[in-house]
Amino acid sequence: MLTISQDLVDKIVAHARADHPDEACGVIAGRDGVPSRFVQMENAERSPTFYRFDSLEQLRVWREMDDRDEEPVVIYHSHTATEAYPSRTDVTYASEPNAHYVLVSTREPDDHEFRSYRILDGVVTEEEVKIIPGEG
Repeated sequence: MLTISQDLVDKIVAHARADHPDEACGVIAGRDGVPSRFVQMENAERSPTFYRFDSLEQLRVWREMDDRDEEPVVIYHSHTATEAYPSRTDVTYASEPNAHYVLVSTREPDDHEFRSYRILDGVVTEEEVKIIPGEG
């Protein structure tokens, strides 16, 4: 189960809406599996159907997490025209075995889907999301 603050959910959804119609992406860093620090990243593809972290930005962000004794607790991105479910490409690129992979669908202008998955060895498992009040 992913337990995440309403504040962090709001930041992810706002980023997804701001980048629409392109996919948005980023990371929530934290310690001991607790998501706490929102890190908005650039979609190097600038595409409505695909996302990729810029390799230099990813290196910088991962080094910063190491320096702060953090890990990527959540890796998120948006789907702009489809449901919030990992594509084959998403599964292929899932390389953090301990991360929660959050997808937000922005296909509906006045609503969104917010779902979380574990992706390990090509197997996708949806998990419950518990949203708690407060800030991350």
